[in-house]
Amino acid sequence: MFNFKQLSAALVLGSSLVAGTAQAHFQLVYAHDSLREKGGEVVLKMPFTHPAASGHVMKMGEPLEFYSVRKGKKTDLMDKLVPIEWTSAVDTGPAYEAKVRFRGLGDNVFVMTPEPYYEAEEDIYIQQVTKNIINVGGLPTDWNEELGLKAEIVPLTKPYAIYAGGTFTGVVKSNGEPVPFAEIEVEYMNYEPDVKNNRFSDHAEMTPPADAFVTMTIFADANGTFTFGIPKSGHWGFAALGVGSDTEYKGKELSQDAVIWVQAHDIK
Repeated sequence: MFNFKQLSAALVLGSSLVAGTAQAHFQLVYAHDSLREKGGEVVLKMPFTHPAASGHVMKMGEPLEFYSVRKGKKTDLMDKLVPIEWTSAVDTGPAYEAKVRFRGLGDNVFVMTPEPYYEAEEDIYIQQVTKNIINVGGLPTDWNEELGLKAEIVPLTKPYAIYAGGTFTGVVKSNGEPVPFAEIEVEYMNYEPDVKNNRFSDHAEMTPPADAFVTMTIFADANGTFTFGIPKSGHWGFAALGVGSDTEYKGKELSQDAVIWVQAHDIK
């Protein structure tokens, strides 16, 4: 029987060599639980990698900004960032983590803007402005607030309160304006992060029925809105490609992407 992990690694490494595509790059701002009963400390892991395949870990530069928004208040978290090494089934590469403490109920919207990454095979830079929203105590506060980012997915569905088998809806925006017909890549985090050891699990959560399901592509409508049916519990990433207002970096093309992570839950 063909091994899915070997197939995934081959797709990740071979896609750049053969097809010259930037597909399946995903910046993570990961926490195991996006819906918490109470506050306390949590460690966020931030590798730039291929979560559906436990694939290549890109050489991530120092983030340009990292902050949270809670009840409308922005808190700079740059001083919380600590360099780490992250290991996948393919290799090990530089990443970051941050220990944050939640106090009180409500939504905590985390935003991380990394330094643009040079994709040599395509001769372009990639920068993924990434959001993850963690709720404490079930009280909704900021989850659907627009932050006016250069590249942003504004959720219309609570990203931490989705049933497996339900849907997620969002609006792709750039500086507050909808991006019509934005191209969006979708990946399932098929290898659970081992946060203690800074690596992906060796065990895949599911086996895709075909290669096309490793990275799926959908498009927003004329108003920048999209909906995706989520078939399985776990973390799902959405990356709207090249929607940001910045299109050039160091004299080369820049794909400024908007990324958001959501978590679906089983019905028990």
